[in-house]
Amino acid sequence: MSEPLAASPLTFSFLTLFPELLAPFAAEAIVGKAQARGLVQVQLINLRDFAANKHLKVDDTPYGGGAGMVIRADVAGRALERLPPADEVILFSPAGQPFTQAVAEELAQKTHLAFLCGRYEGFDARVETLVTRELSIGDFVMMGGEAAAACVLEAVARLRPGVLGDPESHQMDSFSSGLLDYPEYTRPPEWRGQPVPEVLRGGHHAAVAAWRREQALTRTLARRPDLLMSAPLTPQDSAVLLGLGVMPEQLTAWNAPPPPAPKRKRKPKRPVQPD
Repeated sequence: MSEPLAASPLTFSFLTLFPELLAPFAAEAIVGKAQARGLVQVQLINLRDFAANKHLKVDDTPYGGGAGMVIRADVAGRALERLPPADEVILFSPAGQPFTQAVAEELAQKTHLAFLCGRYEGFDARVETLVTRELSIGDFVMMGGEAAAACVLEAVARLRPGVLGDPESHQMDSFSSGLLDYPEYTRPPEWRGQPVPEVLRGGHHAAVAAWRREQALTRTLARRPDLLMSAPLTPQDSAVLLGLGVMPEQLTAWNAPPPPAPKRKRKPKRPVQPD
């Protein structure tokens, strides 16, 4: 059964000094196709259009001194006032909430998202009174918010109904299940001495599903064990993790359910001796 299409597109409004940096992400690949089909809409708004001076100057020196320039609050305010009401006004900031798959899924339920992409030393702090949320894509510093905006655009847009060709695709992605994704393979069946796992070529769907879950657990344990603390684990997952060397105390710390009790072998019936 196909996934129903959204009643209205999700609009992304990006307020930036460099709209040309975001233009390719809005026009190409899946996001571009989604726009053409009316599933999402991307607006690129140049903050310089709201500078209110002949030199289109949007920044000024910081009060108290210091290096760099600060984008003026009145410029951001005028730009936001010209937008239709947004469900969220989001500022990219190192102090913001970490952007995760759960946040992407939450934002995908909205109808209009406005993003403030900073440059230089960022926005005047009074801009924070205009936003509903601050987001960060990691503990590092970039030259502006446009690259972060591109990440959020792709992560959120792909979750809208109808955007992906397979509506179940994103449900199996890394983080959507609480775990890292399992490894994928395609042709050729062997490459540089590395064959495709036989289970994937056998056509046994239950065996494939079990293998993929075990691989997701294996990868997560090796690369991001912190995710296991909040992942929705099953008793079968606990059994797999124990087989991978995880101690029972660790499973308890992760609030994992106990593994299934081993099945007791039934004793064979003794043959009846004739009288």
